[in-house]
Amino acid sequence: MSVLWIFPGQGGQRSGMLKDVPESMLEKVKELTGVELTDDEQAYQDSIQIQLGILILQLFNIRQLKKIGQTPDVVAGHSLGIFAAGVASGVISEDDAIKIVYIRSQKMQESYPSGYGMGAIVGLTRKEVTNLVDQVNNETQPVFTSNQNSELQTVISGSLKGIKKVLELAKNNNAQKTVLLKVPVPSHSPLMQSVADVLEKELAKVSLNDPQSIYLANYNGHAIRKVDGVKYDMINNLVHPVYWDTMMDVAKELGVDTALEIKPGHTFTKLVKSKFPDFRTITMDNMSLDDIQFLLEKWKRG
Repeated sequence: MSVLWIFPGQGGQRSGMLKDVPESMLEKVKELTGVELTDDEQAYQDSIQIQLGILILQLFNIRQLKKIGQTPDVVAGHSLGIFAAGVASGVISEDDAIKIVYIRSQKMQESYPSGYGMGAIVGLTRKEVTNLVDQVNNETQPVFTSNQNSELQTVISGSLKGIKKVLELAKNNNAQKTVLLKVPVPSHSPLMQSVADVLEKELAKVSLNDPQSIYLANYNGHAIRKVDGVKYDMINNLVHPVYWDTMMDVAKELGVDTALEIKPGHTFTKLVKSKFPDFRTITMDNMSLDDIQFLLEKWKRG
């Protein structure tokens, strides 16, 4: 059995998601960043609260899984999720991940405080979406083709004005579904280069290690076994699209047959099941820790 741990990024946050996280971990966030996580609907309109909230939830999930003797063979984080994936694979410490994500979220929010975001288009190919984006993108309404979550699910990033025009074009070109995502910044586009420049300087101060589990990189989908590749991803993944579909193809090639999705949400479990129906899947949001332990041990015994 080869187990992939999946770490979602922004979008699945919800009021009350931190209710089981120990107070000591929440205090650690306040101590390191000055941010008090309030875990309510209003807080999750703010990119800093969203990113730190999801990170600390995932760090708690990692602790829970390791306490029952589980470790990943492969890790895959989606956007923000790469930092918890880095902790799970031993690349970066919890404290340093918290500090870096705080800087990341702060700079993202400062760069684009309003009027920008992300959207998703289902049912068109990446080439078709790119053609629509090219019809809209200009200096006054920048919009870019971004993440590739599956063969027919493509994300776009940029100004809300540009995104809405592309989504409307997509509907007119028979897209199955279009949606504005709950992400208040234009992640995974060239608009984020200034944030990547800051992260490069900050990560130069951090002690990082070679991954103890295979790390799947956002920026090209490849398997990474050395620290330099993970560091590049942590710095630059905001500028590049997330090639999630490629990451899952590589996971399959590596022999992964079991996927465990860390909180919050179950979006990526659905994507895995639709792409690889034979994969065994676990979603932490839908299952108790005891049941997770039982299933993993049962599957390991064969």
